[in-house]
Amino acid sequence: MKKILLGSAALLVAACASSQMPWQKTEAVAEAPAASVAAPVLTVEDAETFITAAEAELTEMGEYAARVYWLQATNINFDTNWLVSKVGAKYTQMAVRLANGTKKYEDLDLPDELARKMSILKAGITIPAPSTDGVADELANITTNLESTYSTGTFEHNGEKLNLTQLSNIIAESRDPEELATVWAGWREISKPMKSEYARMVEIANEGARELGFSDTADMWLANYDMPSADMEKEVERLWTQVEPLYDQLHCKVRADLNEKYGDDVQPADGFIRADLLGNMWAQQWSNIYDIVGPETSGPSYDVTTKLEEKGYTPLKMVETAENFFTSLGLEELPETFWERSQITRPRDREVVCHASAWDLDSKDDIRIKMCTQVNAEDFQTVHHELGHNYYQRAYKNQSTLHQGGAHDGFHEAIGDFLALSITPSYLKDIGLIEESEIPDASADTGLLMNQALDKIAFLPFGLMVDKWRWEVFRGETTPEEYNDSWVKLRQQYQGITPPVERASDAFDPGAKYHIPGNTPYLRYFLSFVMQFQFHKAACEMSGWEGPLHRCSIYNNKEVGEKFNAMMEMGASKPWPDALEAFTGTREMDGSAIIEYFDPLMTYLKEENEGRACGWK
Repeated sequence: MKKILLGSAALLVAACASSQMPWQKTEAVAEAPAASVAAPVLTVEDAETFITAAEAELTEMGEYAARVYWLQATNINFDTNWLVSKVGAKYTQMAVRLANGTKKYEDLDLPDELARKMSILKAGITIPAPSTDGVADELANITTNLESTYSTGTFEHNGEKLNLTQLSNIIAESRDPEELATVWAGWREISKPMKSEYARMVEIANEGARELGFSDTADMWLANYDMPSADMEKEVERLWTQVEPLYDQLHCKVRADLNEKYGDDVQPADGFIRADLLGNMWAQQWSNIYDIVGPETSGPSYDVTTKLEEKGYTPLKMVETAENFFTSLGLEELPETFWERSQITRPRDREVVCHASAWDLDSKDDIRIKMCTQVNAEDFQTVHHELGHNYYQRAYKNQSTLHQGGAHDGFHEAIGDFLALSITPSYLKDIGLIEESEIPDASADTGLLMNQALDKIAFLPFGLMVDKWRWEVFRGETTPEEYNDSWVKLRQQYQGITPPVERASDAFDPGAKYHIPGNTPYLRYFLSFVMQFQFHKAACEMSGWEGPLHRCSIYNNKEVGEKFNAMMEMGASKPWPDALEAFTGTREMDGSAIIEYFDPLMTYLKEENEGRACGWK
């Protein structure tokens, strides 16, 4: 779980020892002096006192709020929604008050560490509310309703009410274009009621952002990357231009194979790809259609999902296996409370938030995951990813409260995925999932890389456009009436995909993706998909690996683990280039490692696409 309002990993805190409830605590920021009394001259010592009091208050409130949010996420009902709404409002009021409190110290020449904490406190609120009476409560009700609507959504198909997991399985497995279109459109019915509340939330958030000195919420989100917002936006475009040619070739090959499978009436040979044909509810990752688009004569002779089933893996054993990866690097085992308190499978007796997440509830050792784990290759990757969050959270637990987070939010997402890149055939052999004789030779690399690209490269434009849509919404460039049209156009522009059916005027397709109603900034995922390959290349070089980058696994390498943990222990205490340099030796995010990793596949794709009209308008 990310910080409730402070933007990186979960803000997790010491328990409240007094009889007061956290929101009854005496304010850490003193009232302004009366107009007739001269305002005192503030000093660096005053700023230090303010930050110390602010961190203490955040620590006290954080654990209380985190436990309320955990309760609601693992048992959605009227009462838990009510509790989340209340605590969310109080937390927002506290965070806005503390953020506004930083304004008094803006003219002081503060030490770097203190100035960094002021910046984190001011810019780290995800959805701010203005200090106007009652607005924080209204905002909390809206955000609770949005997430609850999403998490409890169902669609009736073939006479049965199906949840998102069941509907996603149909999208992944069905090859009937009529059924795919029905299920794709059906899930998006759940988000229609969100539209008006979402628009009101945007109004509130922008008002809150302006009160804190930002032009809008987009400006506030982009201010969290140790550079001016406009520069960060340019940096994102630079990274995209590095990797876009590889995506274009992948799109071209996949479109041609879908055309061959379904024919011109379903999937034309040129233009956009139909979104429902790509094996994922949001067309963000395409590996579920490997059977259609994968190379015919190249690929592993095994299927990871089948191997997991044959070896008797359970959801619990998958998580234990992921933990073993981290301990092989020299990191400590997870605490017993992790196993006692995590939600690893979907309960049968209540509604829960199934979207996978990692939680740190006390800034010490109460770390957990929340998943509805299924025994398949996708969730095998996911448990490695989520435990990456947990190990990062525990690594920086000795930092002060405002420095307990990733160097930037992309670091948190990249950590687990970087380690999951080591789930190679040699790793699968080392853990006993496949036999030595089943390790494919170099002739299978095209298939292995194609399978990776269908997840990693296919995701890149989606990871970029989600927040591009929100930035335009926050800036007022996209009005509520234009919400859906803008979403569709950005999907077409960046992903080259289009809806399978005409979208109604009241549609709100963005709300059918968890991170929109859940208000989770999405740029972090795009950045993480770039950085995980940077981390992987650096780690492989550190380990002395000399073969192809995509064949490297750092499993059982304690030298890499020691340096990796040292970077994680930094948390958010230094600007992200410092943390990046500590592990990779470079200070700039760079997509060249992706290009190197997939270079053999790029050669194959260009050969396959020769003579085709790639691209789309």
